[in-house]
Amino acid sequence: MKTNRREFLKAAGAFGAFNLIPARVLWGATAPSNQLTRALIGFGVIAHSENHLPYKGSRLVGLCDPFDYRVQQGIACAEKAGWGKIKAYKNFLELLADPGVDIVHICTPPHWHGVQSVMAAKAGKDIWCEKPMTRTVGEGKRVMEVVQAQKRMFRINTWFRFKDPFYGFGTPVKPIRQMVENNLVSGKGEPMRCVFGVGQGFSWKFGWSGRVNPTVDPIPKGFDYEMWLGPAPWRPYSDHRVGTSFRGYWDYDSGGLGDMAQHYLDPLQYLLCKDDTSPVKIDYQGPKQHAETVGRFNRITLTYADGTEVILDGDESLKNEPFLKGTKATVWPVKLPDGTIRTWTTPEQAKSQMFTMTDKDGKAMDVRGILKDLPDPAPQVTDFMESVRERKTFALNESNGFRSSTMFNLGIVAWRLGRDFEFDPVTLHAKDDPAAERLLYQGMREPWAKEMAN
Repeated sequence: MKTNRREFLKAAGAFGAFNLIPARVLWGATAPSNQLTRALIGFGVIAHSENHLPYKGSRLVGLCDPFDYRVQQGIACAEKAGWGKIKAYKNFLELLADPGVDIVHICTPPHWHGVQSVMAAKAGKDIWCEKPMTRTVGEGKRVMEVVQAQKRMFRINTWFRFKDPFYGFGTPVKPIRQMVENNLVSGKGEPMRCVFGVGQGFSWKFGWSGRVNPTVDPIPKGFDYEMWLGPAPWRPYSDHRVGTSFRGYWDYDSGGLGDMAQHYLDPLQYLLCKDDTSPVKIDYQGPKQHAETVGRFNRITLTYADGTEVILDGDESLKNEPFLKGTKATVWPVKLPDGTIRTWTTPEQAKSQMFTMTDKDGKAMDVRGILKDLPDPAPQVTDFMESVRERKTFALNESNGFRSSTMFNLGIVAWRLGRDFEFDPVTLHAKDDPAAERLLYQGMREPWAKEMAN
């Protein structure tokens, strides 16, 4: 599994020289089992989840990982899951060059998501990418451009905009979207205010912090550290950087905000009807951050052009705030008599309850009574295999996924700067702020920078 830098560059340079033909085109109706095929890039913890290794909507045919032991583990797990003997690829370049793979599942740390999505699209693959979509705005913009230019299907592995009860609510976000879309929370063009924090069912996983000057450890046998680093800056190897604690380092992720925010902010973006725009001002309150390791923040406020605010409550000072407040109504999660948020353990429980809503005078509103007279939001394709087969854009795709990842990536820039800044949601650049711009559009190592270049 080892790949030295010379082999790396050679493979990357040769990669674009072939016209790769997806399996569905090459084999058509004669493809084995006439199923779409897929392979996993990365076999860490997330690859075991139900949407990756055991997913039955398409046929698993292979995987790769820079850890030899994970590759062997993956082969054994795949056989146990009923996939038979799957292929072990030397690295993801070899995987992308295989015309027998239709779909790639990107299960790597976030610093790889942008490059691997772009290269997969160029290779003619459809893409199922773990959240976060990317770790910077610049990477997300490039993914969106290339996926669309190559006419690939793309989805992010979060689903709350179209199924399952939203955090702290007894319902998916669809009915809240109906309320917002029909101007029942605020009038048309009027602002809203949303709060996310412990009081709304979310802690930002501040335990995921890196170590300043971590120990330098020997590189484990059977681990391709150069491949693991990829586009990230070179650093001496440390066990703490590479285990699940990698989330605590800016080079690879951004703590709990990088890991979890797309689960929360993507459905929020959808229910706010803001899939085609981004915040224009980002305000930060909290301590100055270390250049390499992720710390804590007190509050990050994302403000849109219409005055709508999304507040990320890091210091738990907004515990009793409503989830969403407009000029006409306020939306609360379902709460128990003691004020704690109800959680759901079965779908039946979820169906029996719904969020609560009060008018501007604090009077309870009949949510179900109002909803029955409202039109449904536009339909969405929520089966990715349908998206791939019929070439229909998936519900959470490279475009709206880019906008929702932009929400927290803007917050991360303010967090790292330790101050406020302004953003243009049309040009996708910071306004007269070179320091913010450098974090929005970060450089990366070659040969990967070349893959991301316009």
